[in-house]
Amino acid sequence: MIDAIPFWSTIPAAALLLCASLEAGYRLGRWRHLRTPDEKEQPVGAMVASILGLLAFVLGFTFSLAASRFESRRQVVLEEANAIGTTYLRASFLPEPRRHEVERLLRDYVDARIVDAETRELAEAIARSERLQQELWAQATEASLTAPQSISVGLFVQSLNDLIDLHAKRLLIGVRSRIPDVIWVGLLGLTVLGVSSVGYMAGLSFTRRSPAMLGLVLAFSFVLALIADLDRSQEGLLRVSQQALFDVQKAMRPASP
Repeated sequence: MIDAIPFWSTIPAAALLLCASLEAGYRLGRWRHLRTPDEKEQPVGAMVASILGLLAFVLGFTFSLAASRFESRRQVVLEEANAIGTTYLRASFLPEPRRHEVERLLRDYVDARIVDAETRELAEAIARSERLQQELWAQATEASLTAPQSISVGLFVQSLNDLIDLHAKRLLIGVRSRIPDVIWVGLLGLTVLGVSSVGYMAGLSFTRRSPAMLGLVLAFSFVLALIADLDRSQEGLLRVSQQALFDVQKAMRPASP
């Protein structure tokens, strides 16, 4: 659901929503003060503090969830880069011309994995990676049938199997493991409720609008945008570094004559 909003629009959209909520709560508080002037501010303040405390807890939980998944994405990129590099090195065990073909496929594969991380056309990039996996596995199958007792071929097949498993793991962590929509709905609803209650408390006390209200709105908007940024792997300010794959790509280039 959150992907429907471009990242650079998250802070303005959140600030606009929270400003409207704060103003609505403030006007409701003033109206309530005029209708029932005997309503005490102290019990209302305690309830507002409870709502803000619950909001802080949910924000901390969601931020921790997004940060842990962001770190998992960084780790799985390093693991995949190591798996590709190991498979490329063990491809030298294969006889020619299969060795040359496997090395070419692995160079194409690392290019596809980098494009997968840098483009928003994920479906096409993932399909290309899976096609290359099938071609690599076909080469490994032929090599195993040709030399079924070869230990070196077995090592290559094992590393290729690890490479394919890490592709599925990276796909799960990087694309499919996102903050669920129900958590986003609950978080946004609780934030709106908390900001509205602050505005209601200010209106009930019949005070003027304070510039601190704007700071409150901007602070909550920034935190929400930061969580959304952590939840997206390759969009926004916080991006998972692909340097490990770039290093492998550079090491796999054939030496110049």
